[in-house]
Amino acid sequence: MEGSEAIRPDKLGAAAAPEAWKGIGAMTGVERRGDVVICKAERGGAAVLFPAPGIFRIKFFYGGEADLTSTIAIDPAYRQKTESEIQVEETEKSLTLRTSVMEVELEKGSFMLTARDLEGRVISRQTSIAFDPRGGARAVYDMSPESHFYGLGEKSSFLDKRGERYTNWNTDVYAPHMPEIEALYQSIPFLIHMNGGESCGLFLDNPGLTEVDMRSHGVAYTMSCATGAYDLYVIAGPRLKDVVMRYTALTGRIQLPPRWALGYHQSRYSYMDQREVLELARTFREKQIPCDVIYLDIHYMDEYRVFTFDPVRFPDPEGMMKELRAMGIRIVPIVDPGVKNDPKYRIYREGVQQKHFCTKLEGEIYLGEVWPGTSAFPDFTDDRTAAWWGDQHDFYTSYGIEGIWNDMNEPAIFNESKTMDLDVIHRNNGDMKTHEELHNLYGMLMSKATSEGLERHMDNRRPFVLTRAGYAGIQRYAAVWTGDNRSFWEHMALAMPMVLNMGLSGLPFSGPDIGGFAHHTSGELLVRWTQMGVFFPYCRNHSSIDTIRQEPWSFGPATEKILRDYIGLRYRWMPHLYNLFQEASATGLPVIRPLVLEYPDDPKVTNLCDQFLLGDSVLVAPVYRPDTDHRAVYLPEGKWIHYWTGEELEGGRHILAESPLEIMPMYMKAGTILPEGPLKQHADDQADDALAFHVYGAEAREGFAASYSLYEDDGASFDYRQQQFSRLNVSLTGKEGALELSYSYAHREYQADRDRLTFKLHKPGFTACSVEGLASVTEEQLRQGAEGWLLDEASGELIIQVKDGKPSGELIIQVKDGKPSGSLNIFAVK
Repeated sequence: MEGSEAIRPDKLGAAAAPEAWKGIGAMTGVERRGDVVICKAERGGAAVLFPAPGIFRIKFFYGGEADLTSTIAIDPAYRQKTESEIQVEETEKSLTLRTSVMEVELEKGSFMLTARDLEGRVISRQTSIAFDPRGGARAVYDMSPESHFYGLGEKSSFLDKRGERYTNWNTDVYAPHMPEIEALYQSIPFLIHMNGGESCGLFLDNPGLTEVDMRSHGVAYTMSCATGAYDLYVIAGPRLKDVVMRYTALTGRIQLPPRWALGYHQSRYSYMDQREVLELARTFREKQIPCDVIYLDIHYMDEYRVFTFDPVRFPDPEGMMKELRAMGIRIVPIVDPGVKNDPKYRIYREGVQQKHFCTKLEGEIYLGEVWPGTSAFPDFTDDRTAAWWGDQHDFYTSYGIEGIWNDMNEPAIFNESKTMDLDVIHRNNGDMKTHEELHNLYGMLMSKATSEGLERHMDNRRPFVLTRAGYAGIQRYAAVWTGDNRSFWEHMALAMPMVLNMGLSGLPFSGPDIGGFAHHTSGELLVRWTQMGVFFPYCRNHSSIDTIRQEPWSFGPATEKILRDYIGLRYRWMPHLYNLFQEASATGLPVIRPLVLEYPDDPKVTNLCDQFLLGDSVLVAPVYRPDTDHRAVYLPEGKWIHYWTGEELEGGRHILAESPLEIMPMYMKAGTILPEGPLKQHADDQADDALAFHVYGAEAREGFAASYSLYEDDGASFDYRQQQFSRLNVSLTGKEGALELSYSYAHREYQADRDRLTFKLHKPGFTACSVEGLASVTEEQLRQGAEGWLLDEASGELIIQVKDGKPSGELIIQVKDGKPSGSLNIFAVK
């Protein structure tokens, strides 16, 4: 016998209803409040301001008044900052606001928004915005046949997002990451629109559910939000680089990570006990495979309670840490947000008593199932709770741990929705909001609390935080990995556009699990993935508990040798890699880059994503298919030098590159200078900071020029903020029959542990006969540290070595403003 439940409305399907979306109506008035222009409309309005040159913010409101508070995504320096020199021009039909970089026109009748540069070129056009009765909003933007789209953070599919539709809702996706997956762990609602020679960025600062649709409308694309404010930032170019630099200024840039975090990391779910961890570390050292970090997954904890060690599996964590540090290896343990519901557990008891956990409106603590079983979840939106959580990390720092891995922080819950109930309440420092409104901020706020807590307890040493979930601005607090991928060749290929777009979205420190996390890798896949992965910003091999082992020695001596060589190459290139991270912290430009970032006018690279650039001049072309010993490589304009053979190739064309298993195709742009250090077993080994500048494609002719600016500091502390760093500038200038090499320290408040500098010119376009001021020496004399020069007739290398010290009478050195500088003339004969 059935009751009324049988005819519940949701069983009968949605009732038909007329279209309920409405615009805000025509403009009814304009009011200027300092640097903010308020545009009133029939059913709402918009607040307009310019946080910085080239950035325009408009916050629409439906009914009520404009609230100009912003989310934590905006860097604190820009939350109250505005450009004051705004010219306002009002006519009967439009309102125009003009700054030193751009102008914005709002049509009074429709609120159509057009942003232009000062030459009148359209940057972006929003043709309409509408709201639904439940608080959602959707705006429509022009799209041309020449439009290309980038950014959006961690999304699957190819580099160019045209023809795709994505949802921004942090989601635990253990199922395979395929192109049709529209939402993953990170949500970065930042879209770069490149249209012909012009690029602009649109950032919709809304941490609830948002959607970006470049598929459904043909001549337009849409950006929408399900709840909360439609708070839009339009970021001018005109070039892709300009957009990325302005966006990262707005949302913040990474702080310089500790150098050890740039090393090779090894992980598994899980290394089960102390004995296994120590044996793993010893094996790395015995086999001379560089490694900086071993991860502890959830099995290190006492019944998955965070801030504990299992007393049986890890009976002596202090002794284990001491032995590992003697080997130069660090531990990074996992920390999830779920706190086990156990009144005898101090963290849970404190959280309840001090009201740190998320609750329902009525005050009941929200409980969900995760690894520890029934668990409570800290409310990181409250500064008081964030500080409490951060200070718990002294449990780890007391053991010498300096890095933490935040996982399950979407937050992931073992229920049908895979996350918290949407009606969970966040205190939000007094501005209470529901989880539905703030969902995408949870993981970022956890990592912020973790990073700040570590920093408070680490005595001026830089912390490292790795996170699975995040929102725009997460780069200020954590590195990001791409989550639970699979040991599929397709997932290796997918990692390239995913990490490249993350770089364009302000996240320069990211990478996938090398070898794949789930499923079973093979020796060949592990080789090819490692060859690619050692050039990604974040470099970690990670595998699941039920898969075959994939440590570098797991597939025999031949595979092990290849992996040792490529991991070693990452360590030899550490000076260059660290330099690129410093550049990212200063400019926001990514460490690895799609070719379109450096060659935006080349139509062949708009969706090229199976090769990438390390910095602006090293081209890396991974092999991502099995049983493949050749692959097509596109070389952009200019001359390129094959890294392995020295062959010079003309760009602007595709080539067929030979790639046996031990070779991944790599090319150096002519004029590249790349610093290389000695092979070390861990990045913090500063016993020898010997440095060689490798120069590719040098020519003794008018017009040739090459330069490099090397940044160095201690790699560990925050002393660089007090100017404790060095900046060494190297340049080569061609002349007819000669090449001038000069070097100078523009700043030298940090002293590396070396006494000489070496310059290696690979197959230069001339034959050297002398170097002014230096004698010809033997290879053995160079090894012993002598100044001089050597022409290696077998390799064609010209090697020059000078003392790296204070100015002395031994070289032709001129002192200017107390800064040492050197100048060497390399005389060439044709």
